[in-house]
Amino acid sequence: MAQSVVVTGASGFIGLPLCSLLVRAGAEVRAAVRRESPALAELTGRLRQVVVGDLGAATDWSAALAGVETVVHLAARVHVGSGQRDSARFREINIDATLRLAEAAARARVRRLVFVSSAKAGLADEDPYSWSKAEAERVLGEASRDMGLECAIVRPPLVYGPRVRANFLRLMRLVDSGIPLPLASVANRRSLLFVGNLADAISLCITHPQAAGRTFSVTDGEDVSTPELVRRIARALGRPARLFPFPVALLRLAGGLVGQTRAIDRLTGDLTIDSGPIRAALGWRAPYTMEQGLAETAAWYLAHRGGTAGRRR
Repeated sequence: MAQSVVVTGASGFIGLPLCSLLVRAGAEVRAAVRRESPALAELTGRLRQVVVGDLGAATDWSAALAGVETVVHLAARVHVGSGQRDSARFREINIDATLRLAEAAARARVRRLVFVSSAKAGLADEDPYSWSKAEAERVLGEASRDMGLECAIVRPPLVYGPRVRANFLRLMRLVDSGIPLPLASVANRRSLLFVGNLADAISLCITHPQAAGRTFSVTDGEDVSTPELVRRIARALGRPARLFPFPVALLRLAGGLVGQTRAIDRLTGDLTIDSGPIRAALGWRAPYTMEQGLAETAAWYLAHRGGTAGRRR
């Protein structure tokens, strides 16, 4: 890959494995970061960190973008707070700052911008994060046509892998604890994506001529129920899967009573997407199976169980 690539959010959960993949492929990578990252400094290859500070409308992208061919935009606000101020922050960071980056890229004569969105951007979801990603897709589509900037959009579902946080890490901790989980009656279907598969799909969207102007959903290639996911996580951790039946309606009611409605909805609801278009258009195939991805995630978790991965937050 003889490419020069800027990666925003380069030190994050997705950014670090993506940068690692790109430098192994021979790309010249500029890691746009809020502050220098020791983890990125450990990568060998043509990688240079460019400190751009906080993401916003006033971010100066000039040093990062000069002379590069492609931008991969990963940086985003993902934490959901409450109130009008939080909604304003989602607009400022996920929409306005994305548009400003695209404008700066066009001025710097960057050829392509790969925007990592969300599977929920294609749904009628009023969650601030999902809404802001959908709106960012819309403004990017309009602006890129006007500016002559190629734009490719990647929509991942729940992403897991080493250094995972939030709900997936909490589920791993619960499985590891051996606590019986009331999930045996859940009969949903969920698409998932190993971070290594996502990095590979993004890498292909950087170079493939047919990626320009397209939006691609990306998955591991199989959908699982929550009980099946628990069983697979347990197997990867070398632990028994302790599940017992419990009415899903009562589970949702209990979640509402303790303020965990969204968490229960994620455990019991459906969210499946089709990665057929990226396979057909770009010839993409997931390099890792779900079993391999879970094995790598479990190995990381077990190696750090006494530290960040195993610590309750």
